[in-house]
Amino acid sequence: MAISPVDFASLLCSRLCHDLLSPVGALNNGLELLADETDPAMRARCMELLNESARVSANKLKFFRLAFGAAGGFGERVDTREAQVAIEGLLGDNKRLTLNWVVERADLTKSAIKVLLNLSMIAGDALLRGGRLTIGAEDSDGLTEIVLHAEGPRVVLDPELRATLVDGAADEAITPRAAAAYMVHAIAEEAGGSVVVSDGDDGSLMFGATLPSSR
Repeated sequence: MAISPVDFASLLCSRLCHDLLSPVGALNNGLELLADETDPAMRARCMELLNESARVSANKLKFFRLAFGAAGGFGERVDTREAQVAIEGLLGDNKRLTLNWVVERADLTKSAIKVLLNLSMIAGDALLRGGRLTIGAEDSDGLTEIVLHAEGPRVVLDPELRATLVDGAADEAITPRAAAAYMVHAIAEEAGGSVVVSDGDDGSLMFGATLPSSR
């Protein structure tokens, strides 16, 4: 069962607000502390926190613009380095997470870039205690194949996200948490592609998506 465009837009907005609330809230708190603080050392610390919160907010916005938005300013194909920078900006602060970028293509379609970004976010969240996230994509025989491998001491994928990735909106109870998963499924389905999630014997997770390389 497909959800309405309005409901899906609401899910995306809720997800954005949830993810941006923490860094933006930290900015507000830091400004309040800075206004009342007179100690030079504490003011310097407040400035550090403000800079950090601003950087995190900017990185999230850059990622969501490319992952959820219309990717304005780009053509029909997007430089894969843009995706790499966006993913590193979103996940790079997790010191327990190692990113392994093995995308050989110089560019991919907008649809493929969105699938790549959203799967990277989902896979990164599944690495609860850190680990390694390997991200790959290639074009072959008119198809773009995207593969992500998440491995670590504890890899857990929410059952709702797994079901939504593979089956889409099985019912009307899709939550904002599953918005990215639904987007991946919807893009693949609309293009005539597919999404798979499989468990490795070592507890790792493999995410795969196949899309026509021309759409």
